[in-house]
Order: sequence, then C-alpha cells, then structure tokens
Amino acid sequence: MRAFAVGLSVLSLSLCAAAQAADAPRERLSLSASATAEVTRDVLGISFSTTREGPEAAAVQGALKQALDAALAEARKVAKPGQVDVQTGGFSLYPRHDPKTGKINGWQGSAELQVEGRDTAAIAQLAGRINTLSIARVGYSLSRESREKAESDITAQAIARYRAKAADYAKLFGYGGYVVGDVNIASDEGAGAPRPMLAMRMKAEMADAALPTEAGKATVTVNVSGSVQLTK
Repeated sequence: MRAFAVGLSVLSLSLCAAAQAADAPRERLSLSASATAEVTRDVLGISFSTTREGPEAAAVQGALKQALDAALAEARKVAKPGQVDVQTGGFSLYPRHDPKTGKINGWQGSAELQVEGRDTAAIAQLAGRINTLSIARVGYSLSRESREKAESDITAQAIARYRAKAADYAKLFGYGGYVVGDVNIASDEGAGAPRPMLAMRMKAEMADAALPTEAGKATVTVNVSGSVQLTK
C-alpha cells in the first residue's frame, strides 16, 4: 500500500509539473501585413435635379412633377437592372416667407432623379437626352462584384506576407519558428481622389451628346493582423 501511495504521489507531481509547463508564459508577437490592388471604377452615377418656384403651391408641384415625369420617361427607355438603374430622389415643396412680414409670399420646391449602373456608355448618352432636369452630381464607384474579385485576388498575397513577416521576426528574435494565433482579416476600399462635382443645365444644342466622363481607379486593400506564438 505504501509503495502504491508513493507511486500515486510521484504521478501527481509529474502531472502538476506538466500542467505548470503548459501554462508557462510564451513569447507572443503582434504584427500586420497588407496587399493592395488598384481597380478601375465601373459604376457611373448621375444625380439630376431641378427647382421651381411660384405664388401657388399646386402650380409649383405640378411643374416639378412634369419635369420629373419627362426625365423618368427618357430614363426608363434604357433602364436595365444592374446596368442602368433608375430611381427618384428627394421631392420637396416648402413655403417662401416675406422677410418683413413673415407671411407666405410664394412656394419653392425641388425634385431629384438618380441614375447609376455599369453600362456607362448608355448612362452618359442618357445625360444628354434629359433636358428637363439639370445634372447635379457625377461620380464613379466600384461595383460589389469588382471589389469582391479584387479582394479574392489579393487576400492570398496579404496572408503570405503576414506569414513571411512572422517567420522573419521569429528568426530575428532567436526563435526557430512560430504558431499562428488570433488573426483578423479585413478589407477596405479607398476613396481615392474625389470626383468633380458638376452643376449645369444641358443646353438644347447639347441634346443627344454623351456626357464626357473618366472613371479613374479605386484602391482595394486587404489587411491581415493578429498575433503569433514564437517557438523554439
């Protein structure tokens, strides 16, 4: 019995020593790496708007509706899901007050139409055919499909750079290798250079003339960050 008890005691001490060794602090290293790709923006967006004013609310509202209906009719001719998407924006009507008396002396209103899509040629042509609204803003963006493809292409690069950094740093600190710990992978689409704001009335002689545009590029970045455990 005594020999058995001693055997259990030795086994208990061995297990405790192993547990303490497992819980012993190990060297950890935090690091990050990234990969970047420049992708041509492939979605063109144009915002059209107009304002009207007059003494009667109904007349102003009617003029806005007429202008918007005419623009919508033109836009619907080329509308196609994903290629040319059309939607109305804000439509507002509010009173205008006399600064001296505070009484209503007229009405003002505005209407908006938004067109965007990947068929940039059709949208640029459409801009020349809408003459009841003015162009308020023009801008390019990156489609979800193009962004996801770019992310897929560079994620492997970012991870490879992360591993290469971990191996280099482990060696510099005198360790034989590393084990990957917590890792976070995130993507970001840089805004790039701001696109110019346009505000103009398309003149009659410009009818059917395509709007000149330049897409430019967006920067897509995948960041890998986390920690690794350095090993002997």
